[in-house]
Amino acid sequence: MVMPASASSTPRHWQSRGLSAILLLPVAVLFAAVTALRRLAYCSGLLRREHAGVPVIVVGNITAGGTGKTPLVLWLAQFLAVRGRQPGIISRGYGAARTDPRAVPANGAARDYGDEPCLLARRAGCPVWVGADRAATVHALRTAHPEVDVIISDDGLQHYRLVRDIEIAVIDGACGYGNGWPLPAGPLREPVSRLDKIDAVIINGDDQHGIRHPQAMTMHLNGSTFHKLLNPAHTADATHFSGQKIHAVAGIGIGNPQRFFDHLQQLGVQCTTHAFPDHHVFRPQDIDFDDADSILMTEKDAVKCEPFATGRHWALAVSAEPDTQLGELVTTRLTKTAHHG
Repeated sequence: MVMPASASSTPRHWQSRGLSAILLLPVAVLFAAVTALRRLAYCSGLLRREHAGVPVIVVGNITAGGTGKTPLVLWLAQFLAVRGRQPGIISRGYGAARTDPRAVPANGAARDYGDEPCLLARRAGCPVWVGADRAATVHALRTAHPEVDVIISDDGLQHYRLVRDIEIAVIDGACGYGNGWPLPAGPLREPVSRLDKIDAVIINGDDQHGIRHPQAMTMHLNGSTFHKLLNPAHTADATHFSGQKIHAVAGIGIGNPQRFFDHLQQLGVQCTTHAFPDHHVFRPQDIDFDDADSILMTEKDAVKCEPFATGRHWALAVSAEPDTQLGELVTTRLTKTAHHG
């Protein structure tokens, strides 16, 4: 049986309208007002927006924290490539010291480019660039790779300066919208009404909150193959860990840590679990357990832990499986964009 997570990955007050959340409401109201004014300024033309010159698909969310965007970005890149497109991916590079546009090498370090971009560069099979200014990052990517004919933005739903053709929001089916209040009183970056303008709302996992949207679709993360951090070519399935003392660690980047732990349980892996916040900067002591025969983690966390991993550390590779409707929607919208271009 999977034990309860040892740490909370998001503020507890985000899930209820208790005293802590109420005390933060004045700040939350100010945050919501500034966010709304900024969006209005771009949508009205008061602030200039820039077009990439090719279609742009933004995969983001309206809540803080991870919801499962990165696996969906990988799925989109592969979906488009199979259909003859030449995708390129841009990301903010959260946590990286530099903010200028630059390419992410397949062997890039998380501290230099961010954890999600490094994972994307390893698995996407297409150019991945990071930069704080997404419009400038797109320009730099396309200058280096003129063959790229569609851009996928990992996050950036609130980066309105970059014109987008398709907006996809990913919602964690387990957490939903939390208490429904803006940051910092709740998890909302933008109001739920923002979803009215979204092309597709992807619910990661089982919908436990009755999320309503005309284009609501489901997505599940699947995977059963583990690879050793010190030697990625060394793989194993869940039976390899039978009878072992297992510890599992996870940040929130796959939607929520408990989803990863539940997935391990479904694979038949019994373990002690340890949850960390999204983009947690792991230290050696965070993944060093004296009584562990093996320590399991997500691929995103593995990118950050590789520098101090040992032979006991393994990562589980997962892939997104969204409704077939999403592929149909993306194909239709891109076709319309080409005709109107």
